[in-house]
Amino acid sequence: MADQQLSAPSRAVSGIRHINHDHRRGYVKIGNHLAQHRELSMTAIGLATHIQSLPAGSKVTIKALAERFPEGEVRIAAALRELETHGYLARLKERLPSGHVVTCTVSYNNPPARSTETHRERREPASAPPPDPDSDPDPEPAPAPVPEEVPEAEVPEVEIQARELLARLRLRDQRLVLSERDTVRLAPAAARWLERGLVPGAVVAALTRALPSATIHSPAALLGHRLREQLPPRIPDAWAAYPVVPDRVVHPLRSCEDCDRAFRSPVPGRCTSCAAAAPAA
Repeated sequence: MADQQLSAPSRAVSGIRHINHDHRRGYVKIGNHLAQHRELSMTAIGLATHIQSLPAGSKVTIKALAERFPEGEVRIAAALRELETHGYLARLKERLPSGHVVTCTVSYNNPPARSTETHRERREPASAPPPDPDSDPDPEPAPAPVPEEVPEAEVPEVEIQARELLARLRLRDQRLVLSERDTVRLAPAAARWLERGLVPGAVVAALTRALPSATIHSPAALLGHRLREQLPPRIPDAWAAYPVVPDRVVHPLRSCEDCDRAFRSPVPGRCTSCAAAAPAA
C-alpha cells in the first residue's frame, strides 16, 4: 500500500485582509485619492471623511468640530487648512439679506475630477457664432458696478474683550506673541472664561502661570491647550449674589522726570516724593 502524501498547509498571506459586506444604508463613498492621499495627515483624512458624511446644513466650524472630536481646536484648524490647500474644502463669504456676512463651507468629494473639468474648459473654450454683417456693431460695454460695502458681522462685546486680553499677554511674557489671526481664533475660547465670571486679570494669571522655561515654539497651541483644558466650571446661580473682587490694574513702570526713579503710573510725570515736594519748592 502506497504511503499517503499530505499536502503542505497553505502559507498565510501577510498584510491586510479585507472582509467586506455591502452597506445598505448610512454610508458615504470615499475615493482612494483621499483615503490614500500622500500629503494629507491622518487627522485631515478623517476629518474630510466626517465632513462628507454630514447632511447639508451641518455646522463644521472649528468650535463645533472640537466639541465632537478629542483632537482640539488647534489640530482641527490645521487639518481644515490642509483640506483647503488640497481642494477638498472651501470657505466662502456670503451676505445675508440682513446685511451680515457669514462663512459658507463647501466640501468637494472629488477635487481631481473638478480640476480636470476646469482644465478641459480652459483648453476648449466654447466657440462663438460668426458675426452677422447686417447687424449693428456691439454697444459699448457697461461700466463695472461699484462693489457695495458689506458690513462685517457684529462681534459680541465679550469676544472683543477676549481679543484684547489675548493681545496683552505679550506684555506679561514676550514669548506669548500671537498673530492677529490666532487672536481672533482663540478669542471665543477666552470669552467662555469671561462668561463664567472670571475677571481678565484672573484669566491672564491662569494662562501665564508656570510657563515652560524653554523656548515656546507655538504660543497659540500652548494657549489654546490651556484655554480648553483648564476651563473653570460654571458658578451655581446661588453664588451669584456674592460680590466679585475687582480686577487689579497694573500700571507700567515709568521714570520720574525729576529724580529718574522708577515708579508705576498710567501717565508719565513725577514720582510720589517729587510730586509732593514740587508745591513746597
